Amino acid sequence: MVKLYYKDQYLKEFYAKVIEVRRIKNEYHVVLDKTAFFPGGGGQQCDLGYIDNKVVLDVYEKDKIIYHVLNESIKEDSIVLCKIDWDRREDGMHQHLGQHVLSGCFFKLFNANTVSIHLGKKISTVDIIGELNEKKVIEAEALANEVIRKNIEVDFLVPDKEEINNINLRRDLPNTEDDIRVVKIGDLDINACCGVHPANTLDLKMIKITKFEKNKGNTRVEFLSGNRAIKDSLNKDKILRDICNYLSSNEDEALNGIKNIRALLEEIRLEKKKLEEELLEYEINSFLENGNTNKMVIKRIFQGKSVDYITKLANKLSERDNIICLFAIKNKEKANIILSASKNISDINMGNLFREFSEVINGKGGGSKTLAQGIGEANKIEEFLNKIYEFCCSTM
Repeated sequence: MVKLYYKDQYLKEFYAKVIEVRRIKNEYHVVLDKTAFFPGGGGQQCDLGYIDNKVVLDVYEKDKIIYHVLNESIKEDSIVLCKIDWDRREDGMHQHLGQHVLSGCFFKLFNANTVSIHLGKKISTVDIIGELNEKKVIEAEALANEVIRKNIEVDFLVPDKEEINNINLRRDLPNTEDDIRVVKIGDLDINACCGVHPANTLDLKMIKITKFEKNKGNTRVEFLSGNRAIKDSLNKDKILRDICNYLSSNEDEALNGIKNIRALLEEIRLEKKKLEEELLEYEINSFLENGNTNKMVIKRIFQGKSVDYITKLANKLSERDNIICLFAIKNKEKANIILSASKNISDINMGNLFREFSEVINGKGGGSKTLAQGIGEANKIEEFLNKIYEFCCSTM
């Protein structure tokens, strides 16, 4: 079988003869006399596309034969027109060569080799030996884009076994008896790889590192190449323009504007917390003034209050002795429930009470002896709280 993708990686359409068709389950595995469909390898995804307008679902290589998987049958010995999904192929070539360029840059600058790679559908990564700082990552990205600008030719070699042992490859050779294909990018990088790559670095247009982080003692670098990097750059430009328009500022002033908003939000948060504490004290005093200070069961249904606020109110009240709080926050269809009791109340368990009466509201939840929380039907919440209220009053 002739592998056209190694002869011309830019070939988008070709004619071929159907040699064999195997039906496996409900799919047809087609062998051609020649193919430009790359079966995947070196971390790169396989090609997809069409054979005589029939969708190619998958392409794989087994026992040195490349199979094209279709969901429709096709005649053996027929001549077929094959079309590559070029957007997918080009993206795969961009990410793969981008990985080689980045890996070569880290190795050339810092003698830091690549441990592993991942070429994903959205984000690709290289894991570089050692823990690199931001300065080094930025330096490698700058060199990578300088390599693109120089339009360096990408050479593809298939040396014999004696020749390959004399080539100073960046990584160890794969363990195989087959011919080993070598990709060479000028004097930047030379490495064994079975993938399909652009003919020159200018094809990549741009490499953008989007994130880096420590990973098992090494540095994982996320990156975008080619059209992915261009689209990402254009999208971020739009986001920055929107931010500037919102802040009525230029790009240089935008960061200060965001910092000012953050500082203002922190001031508001602190003021809100202060007012909330004052309101809590006011509500606590109001409950205590209107009740029996020796023993008290407080039942209240709130609206428009947060669960966090009402939970704080219940907890603060039950910090005192001999107080039980039966609180609910009523919404349109559901109600949030907070039941709390002072620690000195020994004969009432709030978690057990919730579970015992939960059928009234089709409730879900539970809790401990002193605190129970849950949710139930809003139209039954008053009946639910009344039943618990009656039980508590008769027990205390």
